[in-house]
Amino acid sequence: MSSGDRQPAGSHVRTIPGEAVYRELYAGIREMNVVLPADVLAALTAARAHDRAESRAPGVAPGAAPGAACFELDSIIENAQIARSENLPMCQDTGLVLVFVEQGHDVRVAGDPLDVVIRRAIGDAYHDGKFRASVVGDPLNGRKNTGTNLPPVIYFDAVPGSGLTISCLSKGFGSENYSRTFMLKPTQTKDAVIEAVLETMKAAGGNCCPPVILGIGIGGTMDWAAKISKKALLRDLTDHHPDPFYRELEAEILAAVNALGIGAGGLGGPSTALGVHIETYPTHIAGLPVAVSVNCWAERKAVVKW
Repeated sequence: MSSGDRQPAGSHVRTIPGEAVYRELYAGIREMNVVLPADVLAALTAARAHDRAESRAPGVAPGAAPGAACFELDSIIENAQIARSENLPMCQDTGLVLVFVEQGHDVRVAGDPLDVVIRRAIGDAYHDGKFRASVVGDPLNGRKNTGTNLPPVIYFDAVPGSGLTISCLSKGFGSENYSRTFMLKPTQTKDAVIEAVLETMKAAGGNCCPPVILGIGIGGTMDWAAKISKKALLRDLTDHHPDPFYRELEAEILAAVNALGIGAGGLGGPSTALGVHIETYPTHIAGLPVAVSVNCWAERKAVVKW
């Protein structure tokens, strides 16, 4: 979004007005809670067609009513269409907002500090959109709602260049409550990673509002693996890992999760997950951290770039 950028004379530093950042981010946050991304809607539509063709395929949960999962997928798709046409949240849980900022070394934001701009955009978008405030100020003592859905969780990363990318994920906790982190042994193989994901999904069952999208973080430390597992959820469902090893592992995990037969809404069938994305980071010689972030079908994400 080059319009509105200011380039000080004689300087190589690019300046972006804080109000321009606010406007774009505000609009993105308003939209992400209402409009299901096209890639997710396409995957749900494909899953519905697949479930109709194989409503009693191997792996269907015992006792599942024929066509129940198909009805669930029909309802999800209809819900997404109504939310968009009526400008309403697609889910009552409008989540806790995670923000990933990639700020180039040669770019600055004029006006208020960037974190202040981000918080203002989120708070105003949630207020004006009448989105549910879901954040408590103290996680244990009293758990009083802040009433603003603030604060968000913000990650800042410095990157080369003069670009600025702000990516937001509205994370509902029906699925977040089933996310897990594993500290595997460094001698373990990809089979242990697959088993960690399956263990996560077996524990979740239908409680995480499947069909889900899974973000897998491998490497770094316990906390870093969790961070990049969330970042993986921002990728388009058609965006597979560039490394053939991890691209194949994504496909293996997706097939293994769908073979569990949990199905849409936990009602049985082959559509437990819509996609799997892996992100990696270097790690210590003595460890193999693996984080599994579970996201429900309502994958609410917004990415704005300058």
